[in-house]
This record gives sequence, C-alpha cells and structure tokens, in this order.
Amino acid sequence: MPTGRRPHERRNPYAPFIFRGAASPDTPNFWTVPVQIPKPAGGMRDLGIPTAIDRVIQQAVLQRLQPLWDPTFSEHSYGFRPGRSAHQAVAQAQAYVTEGYRFVVDLDLAKFFDRVNHDRLMARVAARISDRRVLRLIRRYLTAGVLNNGLFEDSREGTPQGGPLSPLLSNLVLDELDRELERRGHRFVRYADDCNVYVRSEKAGRRVMTSLTRFIEGCLKLQVNMQKSAVARPWQRSFLGFTVTDEPQPQRRIADKAVARFKDRVRDLTRRHRGVSLERMIADLNPLLRGWAGYFGFSQWRELSSLDGWTRRRLRCVVWVQWKTRGRRYQELRRLKVPERTASAAIFSPKGPWRLSSSSALHRAFTNARFRTLGLLSMEKLAAA
Repeated sequence: MPTGRRPHERRNPYAPFIFRGAASPDTPNFWTVPVQIPKPAGGMRDLGIPTAIDRVIQQAVLQRLQPLWDPTFSEHSYGFRPGRSAHQAVAQAQAYVTEGYRFVVDLDLAKFFDRVNHDRLMARVAARISDRRVLRLIRRYLTAGVLNNGLFEDSREGTPQGGPLSPLLSNLVLDELDRELERRGHRFVRYADDCNVYVRSEKAGRRVMTSLTRFIEGCLKLQVNMQKSAVARPWQRSFLGFTVTDEPQPQRRIADKAVARFKDRVRDLTRRHRGVSLERMIADLNPLLRGWAGYFGFSQWRELSSLDGWTRRRLRCVVWVQWKTRGRRYQELRRLKVPERTASAAIFSPKGPWRLSSSSALHRAFTNARFRTLGLLSMEKLAAA
C-alpha cells in the first residue's frame, strides 16, 4: 500500500529530519551544550554535547561516511577507527624503538578540536562528497554555536568534542599531516591529535620538529604547543598512558603520570574520613580497578600487582582510622583472629595509620583472601584472565 513517502524516507525514519531540515542545527533546540571536564595534565577540556536527536542524525551520517572514508586513511593512524586501538598504536611505537629509532618527536597540538579551520575542513569534505545536502548539514553542525548559560556563542572554528561525527572529521583534517609524514618517509604513530615521530638522532629530531611545526601552523592552520612538545628519548616521554624501558629490547610499562593519577583517584575514593563502610568503598573502587586492568594490563611489567597491594594497604589504613579508639581496635583485631600479643602491639604503637597499615596485625586481620570475600577485584588477575 503506498505510504506517500519518498524511497529514502521509507528506508530511514530520520530522513525527513536530515533532508528537509526539520531538525536543523539552525533552530534553538539543536545548539550544543558546553561541558568542561578536567584534563589529566591539568586544565579543562571543552566538550560540545549535542542533543539526543542531533546525536542520532550525526550517528546516521557517521555510519554512512565512515565505511567510505576509513579505508583511505593512513595505516599509521589509530584513533577512533574500526578495528584499531590505542594498544596497537603503543605496540607500533614500541616496535620503532626496538628497530633503533631511539629519539621521539612528541608533537602536542594546542586545543586541536577548538581550532580546526572550517573552510579547510569543508574543502576536504567536499572533495569526498558531492551531495550538497550532506555538505550543508555538516557545515551547519560546525557553525551551530553553543548555548552557554542562556547566552548564544558563535562557533567560528573547531569541531566540538562530544558528538559522534567529531572524531571522523578530526581524522580527515589530520590525514593531511599523515600524508606529509609518509611523503617524507618518517616512522610515526598518530592517535587522534597525539602524534609521535621516531628518529635515530637528536639532531634529526630537532630538524623534524622545526619543519613539522612550520607545516602544521602554515598549511593546516593549527598551533603546536611548544611547552608540551619535545624531542627526547622515548622512555622520557609517555604515549597514551604508556612508555618504554631503556633496554636493548624495550618493554612497555605504565607511565609514571598514569600511575600518579591512579593513586590520586584511589586516595579520593578511600579518604580516611569519608564516612562510608568498607564494603561501599570497595564497590566504588571496583569500576576503576576493572577499567585499569582492561587498559593497562597491556603493560609488560608487573605494576598491577604492586598497585593491587598499594590499594589494599589504603583500605587497611581506612579501617584502622574508622575503628577510632584503642578499645574498638583491640576488639576488632581479636574478632578477626589476630593473636593477643600482636593486637596489643598494634594498638599501643606510636606509629600513624599509614605506617600501621603494613603491620602484621592488619595484614592478619585483612588478608588478601578476606578482601576477595569482601568483593575487591584484583587488577593482576583481571588482566591475566
């Protein structure tokens, strides 16, 4: 029975919104909402969160364009691409170091997503798309603006992070950088706006840094953050949370900054005077431990085992503080089958809670097996599973 709809509308219920402009970003309901999240290295990252229907439309465009564009991107690009991952990027970087490229040009693009030139981006999109309706739609999303505390702000440059289409557009912009690096014959790895170029000497690295900075700022109209960019040994820099060891056969290990961020997060969840039960703390910790095991289990060192022990020590310290008085501490230690002499030595010790958390009394009271019974996950075991 005829439906009165055009063929593309029968296939896709969102087609009327896309092609007739009923859900155009020009209308107030479809401005993005600015959100800020903290960066790992300090400062704030700006996100532009689209509304629900905008996300659906952007996802529809992405699912149509990505299968066409992705095969044309460089094999050295790993970010936000189907079948590619951060682990593959880290492994390739490690392979270059193993081959003898013992200096890295670590390029940091200053606020890349906020400074993408719209005209250059749309020119590259137009070279791949002939449908003016899609071109118009993408342009409108780029220039839709944001509604910040009730006030409208224009979007004159940038591709807001937070929408499904943004990673594909960012890869399209930086594909020009990839092709230039390939033309020069460099060994490099790029994950989104994180780009590392591997060379054999510091002199070559400085030469590459100078020429690439000129190319990025002159041709791509982007800016290199010289304070964060550097030419250094690979084991002195981190890439996607990992670094490598200074050995003839370098091994992957977790970067010191990543370990410090993990400990800061655990400290926050296990604050001594947080006022929640041990079981609740463990429940709050487990998602962090599970995520860390899934990502940093790729390390070839045994940091996860050490961090598991450090996390358990934090929990023992919290329990000791929560027991408060000598009488309560003695009763709890005895209830947990700690010998009388050991319990007495602990409660009369002049040491503080953190030093006592590694004592024999607290280790006997809260063994690894007891923590497993309480539901605490082990990152080492999760990574090995």
